[in-house]
Amino acid sequence: MAGVRLRSGLDRRWRWALFDAGAWIVAVVAATWLRYDFEAGPALAVGTFLFAGLAVLAHLIVGSLIGPYVVGHQRGSFEEVADLAVTVAVVTPPLLLWTFVVDPIVVPRSIPVVAAVFALMGMCTARYVFRTFRSRRQVPAASARRVVVFGAGDAGRALVRSMRADGGYAPVALLDDDPDKRLLTIDGVRVLGGREALAAVARRKDATTLVIAVPEADSGLIRELSDLAGEARLDVQVLPPLRDMIGRPTTADLRNLNLADLLGRGPVDLDLEAIAAQITGRTVLVTGAGGSIGSELCRQIARFTPGRLYMLDRDESGLQATQMSLKGHGLLDDDQVVLADIRDLDALRTLFSTVRPDLVFHAAALKHLPLLESHPLEGWKTNVLGTYNVLTAAAEAGVGTFVNISTDKAANPTSVLGLTKRLTERLTAAFAARHAGRFVSVRFGNVLGSRGSVVHLFTAQIERGGPVTVTHPEAERFFMLIPEACQLVLEAASIGHDGEVMVLEMGDQVKIVEVARTLIRLSGRRDVDITFTGLRPGEKLSEELFAGGDDSRPTSNALVNAVDVPPLDPATVLRQAFLDHHGAATWMRAETERSDQVGAL
Repeated sequence: MAGVRLRSGLDRRWRWALFDAGAWIVAVVAATWLRYDFEAGPALAVGTFLFAGLAVLAHLIVGSLIGPYVVGHQRGSFEEVADLAVTVAVVTPPLLLWTFVVDPIVVPRSIPVVAAVFALMGMCTARYVFRTFRSRRQVPAASARRVVVFGAGDAGRALVRSMRADGGYAPVALLDDDPDKRLLTIDGVRVLGGREALAAVARRKDATTLVIAVPEADSGLIRELSDLAGEARLDVQVLPPLRDMIGRPTTADLRNLNLADLLGRGPVDLDLEAIAAQITGRTVLVTGAGGSIGSELCRQIARFTPGRLYMLDRDESGLQATQMSLKGHGLLDDDQVVLADIRDLDALRTLFSTVRPDLVFHAAALKHLPLLESHPLEGWKTNVLGTYNVLTAAAEAGVGTFVNISTDKAANPTSVLGLTKRLTERLTAAFAARHAGRFVSVRFGNVLGSRGSVVHLFTAQIERGGPVTVTHPEAERFFMLIPEACQLVLEAASIGHDGEVMVLEMGDQVKIVEVARTLIRLSGRRDVDITFTGLRPGEKLSEELFAGGDDSRPTSNALVNAVDVPPLDPATVLRQAFLDHHGAATWMRAETERSDQVGAL
């Protein structure tokens, strides 16, 4: 079978070689005829055909050694055209030299150059016509997806040609917002309008899928196209960014739309040397190591080869999962896995005095907004007193760098969660003023995929058949991906100055209902409804990254800004240690309002 395929390939190559020989003969005759002002007598002289024969012989010899007949090219490809051009370029100079030395003159000395141009044009034109005719005659399989491709640029062109060749996709139309590309045709597929024409084109062409062939499309464009595709009941696939592709785009690069595409988060540019200098060979401790942020922090820290990495949490199952991801087992027999509660100051003092960490990432916290509205005392005990305990133990042990992980809800807080996190930022600033080492906070928004995030909630509701519950149609949030958030936390730890709150750049806010619609679409279900339940107590319609009195300033990383917060005297916290259920929320709100008023002055 392989021998048959080889012979078939050789046969096709030499059939084209014979055609190219004919192209040379026609080109020489035409060039000579043109040279003699279209008079037939001298143009068809014996010398003309002698020269044409030499040109054919030279072309076939060179072409079979270094040209297009050595390997089997895709017909009409750039590689084949390049080989043809090289072959003609090698053949022409000897032919030209021959016309100068032969006596008597056989053909005019302009003929080799003019004929070479004509011959090459004829060879390339024939291949282009053949390729176009064959591509338009190709009939996609009955199972092929009928695709509307958005984007008629270089990526879209390459993708349409790949679809034509692969057969699993049937491109039926192109769309592009550039008016100059309207009515353009690529391999038989026409540009039929811009994004506004998607629904009509999909209906007319009986399409099932929209492919976004704009590798560097921003999140706004992807969200709009995704919404239009949803209304037209089309599946959506996208090309990844160019940095993630090797070579020209093909159908193998296509993937389903995901939430990361909607966020449009670019790659994080990290100062790896500065981060490595902070971590490599040092003793690092992470609180909340069994949670989503804490566990990812542990994984990223481990890549910088710390001397020791201590993972602290009160959730034994979470600790086991983190150890499994790092070590490949969950035996929990390592002294670097620490089961402790940050509410227990004595336990923290014993641990810190024993392990003497150089760097502490404080990720342990209660974070569910509605629960903390109902149980503010729990938020007070864990988020405020717990942070005070970790800060105290760290300061007494002489920690070099302490990073408190906060939230955007700490900016102009309206919820118990926001109030507790605002107080932790102020406590961290107070310890920075009173103790050696660096004490910084990092503030960012919602993290997609973290435990308890809307992704898990919506996914569970979709699996049950709905409805998916969203608080408000206009509610919007800043979103990040877990790896990106942790990378920027590490960056902030290396560049943050003592007492600062590092605010991570979050891009545009995304409507929560758009996240719900995307997850429904990705599930493949069409029968899931969305219901709106109203904003919950303490919840904002839109989030903020900066409080009213914050004076934001840039840092050495364009993705990180810095602000100052008024310090909170730790003695003030200790005096409130015996607050009751209602007193906790009242005091936290009053203290925050008082400090913000002072800061505004």
